[in-house]
Amino acid sequence: MSADGELRRLERRVVLRARLRDGGRRVLGSLPAILQIVVAVVVAYSITHWLLAHPLPVLAVTVTITSLGLTRDARPRRVAESLLGIVLGVAVSEGFGLLIGRGVWQLAIVLAVVFVVSRFFATNPQFAVAAAVPSAIVMLIPPPGGPFGMTLDAVIAGAVALLVTALIPRDPGRAAARDRRAILAVLSESAESTAACLREADEAAGELALSRLRRASPLVEAWRQSLDTAIAVARISPFLRSRLPELRRSTRVLEAADLAVRHLRSVARRSQYLVRDGIPRPGVADAVGTIGEGVRLLGEELDDPSTAGAARSVLIGLARRLHPETLLPDARLPDAATLLLLRPLVVDLLVGTGMPADEARDLLPPV
Repeated sequence: MSADGELRRLERRVVLRARLRDGGRRVLGSLPAILQIVVAVVVAYSITHWLLAHPLPVLAVTVTITSLGLTRDARPRRVAESLLGIVLGVAVSEGFGLLIGRGVWQLAIVLAVVFVVSRFFATNPQFAVAAAVPSAIVMLIPPPGGPFGMTLDAVIAGAVALLVTALIPRDPGRAAARDRRAILAVLSESAESTAACLREADEAAGELALSRLRRASPLVEAWRQSLDTAIAVARISPFLRSRLPELRRSTRVLEAADLAVRHLRSVARRSQYLVRDGIPRPGVADAVGTIGEGVRLLGEELDDPSTAGAARSVLIGLARRLHPETLLPDARLPDAATLLLLRPLVVDLLVGTGMPADEARDLLPPV
């Protein structure tokens, strides 16, 4: 076999392994949701088929699957909104079926009405889709349990879905922790790259920091969504309620990280501009490096409560020295201005540790 053929075979093998690894991770990440959905479907089917004697409880199964889904956003409110749209569509469809019968033109009328009503009351387009799909099913199959029997199936499925959300939670706190580690790693690494840019007068290190920070905003939003979901589920789940204090601490860190991304982006951009003269700035570099250390310790505190206070200690020490005369005696104005950009960043991170904002600002030496 030629060298090119061997290289292509090796590339295909690497791609295949990567796809298998990614697929395995997706399956493992979705296993709690899959278990939750399967249990909910079995319970909803058993109630409607065995207790209510509905021979074909199609909606009991489809409504449960549709309302829970495999989405990251498993908040009870989202599930309830989806269920409301589904029950609305089923009830409207059954009502029209009793009045005008079933057929193609009846189906068209029902879908038009359901879409119009749903879009009038809800801003989320998925609400209208969730209402329209089961309404079409109702118009296409015979009613299993007399008038509004399918609506009853949908209501039961919805109640089961909400109950399972509380009793068999997906533990979205794991997703929130994973998202938190991702964004704090980006912040810490970006601070280290910015420090390297200043210490070595290396524009490439500054560009690396900026490229990392450009992808930080989607990571912040992913963490925000997963954290909101975790808090919403923990509030109603007896098994996860004990995690609420930890999740609320994470909310505080999230807001600090969101602000830190914006401030650090400005610092990295300014640093890249400064070092174009080829002069290292070790004083500013050490301050930025300390910020990166504080961010890293802040993440470690959430993983290991025994380290609580380490990040605050490091950041307090930096805040008290953040003055050009202290860190940069005889510095030029551009260097001093860059150092001053770190002051609001340090305050935001101290607030993320739980310190009141006024107390954090008082630590800064007057300018």
